[in-house]
Amino acid sequence: MNILFVLGGLLGLVLGGDYLVRGAVALSQRIGLSPLVIGLTIVGFGTSTPELVTSVQAAMLGAPDIALGNVVGSNIANILLILGVAAVIAPFAINRRSFARDGSVMLAASLLCLGAVLLGRVDRVAGAICIAGLAAYLIYTFRSDRNSAAEVAEPLPDQVQVWLAPVWLLGGLALTIFSARFLVIGAVALAQAVGLSEAVIGLTIVAVGTSMPELVTSVIAARRGQSDVALGNVVGSNIFNILGVLGVTAVIQPVRVAAQIATLDIWIMLAATGALIACGAFGGRVTRGQGAVFILAYVAYIGVLLA
Repeated sequence: MNILFVLGGLLGLVLGGDYLVRGAVALSQRIGLSPLVIGLTIVGFGTSTPELVTSVQAAMLGAPDIALGNVVGSNIANILLILGVAAVIAPFAINRRSFARDGSVMLAASLLCLGAVLLGRVDRVAGAICIAGLAAYLIYTFRSDRNSAAEVAEPLPDQVQVWLAPVWLLGGLALTIFSARFLVIGAVALAQAVGLSEAVIGLTIVAVGTSMPELVTSVIAARRGQSDVALGNVVGSNIFNILGVLGVTAVIQPVRVAAQIATLDIWIMLAATGALIACGAFGGRVTRGQGAVFILAYVAYIGVLLA
């Protein structure tokens, strides 16, 4: 049954991711937003909903290592695994002006997470600060994008009918959320059967499982030539994972920090964030070679955890 959950979840994520990208890109044209902002918000935050549900449930069930490990592990997987795979499939350029804003917020959120982790506990005050920061970021992003008409001047390919765009978007989002849930249920049960710890389960099985919507969505967007959606999806997901997922989880149930996360995983997350920012600042693109290096780094990280 658990194996069926995993396989069914993967299939649902592939189908849901395709519809999600189609609907989100079409909707961005209908309401006058750029594909990057749609990727940052509707797609990026929407595909992070499995992380939110899983982390809140884990914290309330007395498994804080899974709750925090899910956030940190998902952010690592988003950059090293998901962007790495997307870049190997289709290298993409980075809009430096937009990325300067969003990359800075992602870095600031990562440093805020580091501060909370080093204190040994993410309490309700820290959670409230995260949520307030997320609200401020969303307001600023929408206002600045609405004032940048040039970003949406060019039509995007593969438009769908007006009434179908929100149907595909919401239907794809719902399918990815439920599919990710089935995937995580099956994967966690299989992992426990072979004796993995809560921290490792949260950082690997749960983190990758709840990041599958981002992986499928980014790969499909990259293959369709919509790199802004792929990049925005990852950056938006990382911002939402810290400010939204961790913030809401901590407000509902304060989270203590496992020693392993404080000594290793949070630093890997910061290193991955710095590597992506360096690609945008110095090269203005993510090449196939850089994508391959990201993937190899992720494989090495997982090897260290399992060892």
